[in-house]
Amino acid sequence: MSQFIYQMEPWFSDEEKKALADYFDRGGWATEFEKTKELEKSIAEFTGSKHCVFTTSGTAALFLILKALGIGAGHEVIVPDFTMIGTANAVHWAGAEPVFVDIHPSNWCLDLDGVEKAITPKTKALILVSFNGRSPKMNRAKEIADRHKIFLIEDAAQSLGSRSKGQHLGTFGIAGMFSFSAPKVITTGQGGAIVTSSDELDQKIRQLKDFGRKQSGVDEHPVMGYNFKVTDIQSVIGIEQMKKLPWRLERKKEMYALYRKELEGVDEIEWVETNLEEASPWFIDVLVSEREELREFLKSEGVGTRPVYPPIHSQGAYGKKGSFPVTEKIAKHGLWLPSSSFLKDEDIIQICRKIKKFYLEV
Repeated sequence: MSQFIYQMEPWFSDEEKKALADYFDRGGWATEFEKTKELEKSIAEFTGSKHCVFTTSGTAALFLILKALGIGAGHEVIVPDFTMIGTANAVHWAGAEPVFVDIHPSNWCLDLDGVEKAITPKTKALILVSFNGRSPKMNRAKEIADRHKIFLIEDAAQSLGSRSKGQHLGTFGIAGMFSFSAPKVITTGQGGAIVTSSDELDQKIRQLKDFGRKQSGVDEHPVMGYNFKVTDIQSVIGIEQMKKLPWRLERKKEMYALYRKELEGVDEIEWVETNLEEASPWFIDVLVSEREELREFLKSEGVGTRPVYPPIHSQGAYGKKGSFPVTEKIAKHGLWLPSSSFLKDEDIIQICRKIKKFYLEV
């Protein structure tokens, strides 16, 4: 552990370098084309989805889903107060109003009782964020959406490779999305994938992300669209990363179990229950006392950490009032520990020793 251990780093190897060199040697144009189709097919097959559309980011993916469903001005969309702010921003950009609901302490996902109470005649969708591979009772979430005749959209940005009762997260609602940004289990630098089993929605999303064209390469635009296309460069990397996904998912589970074992008995650390049979953690997340002091100590010892998301309602971009006690507690005490897939067991053991040293000496 002589080098600084960052909380998270992407992991690229010789396979990605060779694949990119081969692509350019064959005269690849870099723009979105056959390699992107290949990556989309790989993601669809892995998740058990009928369709997959690759786009520029997870936030763009959510925006495209909302626009394709006709959600906009005058509509409300339920989102958790505890999530990356892009979830709410996508709703805002679509022209709708994000309605924040607190989370459940057992999984850090939407409190479904709170969702029921927040639904109004203006509600058109709920965006369920499966936090760190964990999810609430997905069949109940789907039943709520169906009963109230609203769309269930899944923000599964952190959940590629995680399931609920055997079904891949992101596939319970009308559409779901995954993120391929740099900190994710696999990455294309930036990128987002939409999955859906609806032929109609798939066609609408593809049209919207390509300027609203009648068909690719034809400059006829029956609808207003956007430029959310990606590059085959990203997709070449993504194809190689997808090949490594099964191993990385298992490694994340091993890491999570090892952290729990090594930190057993440290009363200042609280874990959220995670079923490793189905969920593969994205980051190692814990609740800690004296969070900022612990972060500074670990930084001085060459170990990076990251606080979890602050409540969205309290941020300047939104500045809404409300009571969100679970979100506020987790936002105050939540911490992500080093989670890069390439960390060795001995690295994790040393990190845990430093954490125990801090609490013993405080």
